[in-house]
Amino acid sequence: MLEAALRRLITIGTLTVTFPNGVVRSYGDGGDPRAAILIKTQRAKHRLALNPALALGEGFMDGDVEPIGADLFQVLDFLAMNSMNGGAHPADKLMEKLRWFRRRVDQMNLAGRSKRNVAHHYDLDGRLYSLMLDEDLQYSCAYFPDGDETLEEAQLKKKVHIASKLALDHPGLEVLDIGCGWGGMAIFLAREYGAKVTGLTLSEEQYDVAKTRVREAGLDKLVKFHLMDYRNWSTPVDRIVSIGMFEHVGVNHYRTFFEKVRGSLKDNGVALIHAIGRADGPGSTNPWISKYIFPGGYSPAVSEVMSVVERSGLWATDVEILRLHYAKTLEHWRRRFDANRTTLREIYDERFCRMFEFYLVGSELAFRRMGHMNWQIQLTKDIATLPLSRGYMSDVERQKLAAINSESTTTILDPKPRNRRTETAATERGNPALSG
Repeated sequence: MLEAALRRLITIGTLTVTFPNGVVRSYGDGGDPRAAILIKTQRAKHRLALNPALALGEGFMDGDVEPIGADLFQVLDFLAMNSMNGGAHPADKLMEKLRWFRRRVDQMNLAGRSKRNVAHHYDLDGRLYSLMLDEDLQYSCAYFPDGDETLEEAQLKKKVHIASKLALDHPGLEVLDIGCGWGGMAIFLAREYGAKVTGLTLSEEQYDVAKTRVREAGLDKLVKFHLMDYRNWSTPVDRIVSIGMFEHVGVNHYRTFFEKVRGSLKDNGVALIHAIGRADGPGSTNPWISKYIFPGGYSPAVSEVMSVVERSGLWATDVEILRLHYAKTLEHWRRRFDANRTTLREIYDERFCRMFEFYLVGSELAFRRMGHMNWQIQLTKDIATLPLSRGYMSDVERQKLAAINSESTTTILDPKPRNRRTETAATERGNPALSG
């Protein structure tokens, strides 16, 4: 079964497979590009035939499937290229249909389940993220308008880009940050724009770190954090921002989410929602990602989101698609993870490192080859809340970056004071390979 599937899947280049019994076979057109893998066990071979989207990642994690003469990125890139150019694994097509019918069950993210889903990924040892992310611990798509920014520069530009869409035109505006992570955006908005920010998270690890960071930054009077589900928020605010959280909402709860956004905005309020999306229409979550990385997660097509926004009573005042920005972000994370693999293996183990490597490589390729992107949707309740053209965003963004760049480089890239996890990361970033 696997051999028949590979003949249908590999239509460009050549894949050489060494099977558990030592037999070596090649698939494809016999030309370049080329890739090779070793399948060590019969169990892995059978599972690759029946459910490849799950079995490939699990086989790599367990050491049952290994790249030959190349790294994981090159092999997965080869397979992604063939998949996106018409090659098809029959079993994967069937499993995709089954996942489509199950997705509403899989994404039934009620409050208790949402908290467990978040803990699965975000309550990991903080050293993992300190060694992989930028110094402000931004765990979402950075912004590369020039294309050659360092990770720190691109994450700063992401924060300024999003802030420009929030129209923070005077200090004292009340901002709700839904899914605040380790508090970096909340602290940035308070420090740079004088906003009064409340951050919501379901991750206990992120909550503890965010509270420490805001206390050390001396911004206690401007920034508060709550360990709270967004559905329990009840106070109207001037602005709402949500970065990289909507992927965890679940398709069953989109209406609830946007109704909460509308109900939580004052009449002249503005919201900015930033999330991962897909360009090829509605789909389902890769089963390996769902099982090991983001249970209950799903990256929606813009069409799935806008159809709900249109019924919510909100105005979509600006929609932007960010192409390849997350691919570049993930490339930075992958290189930093690689450079710190020895340390991370001591924190966890080799199987965990293989799992996280597969996640970072697969995610980067999803944005490079498989139709994933990021979308940002700006929302208001009133048609006249914002200027008539989007030029004001560029003006505000340019002015803020110029003001920040007039300060010292340390201030630009290192919002101080840092928490202890970040201090540890800075020490361990002595390796020049980590400079981004």
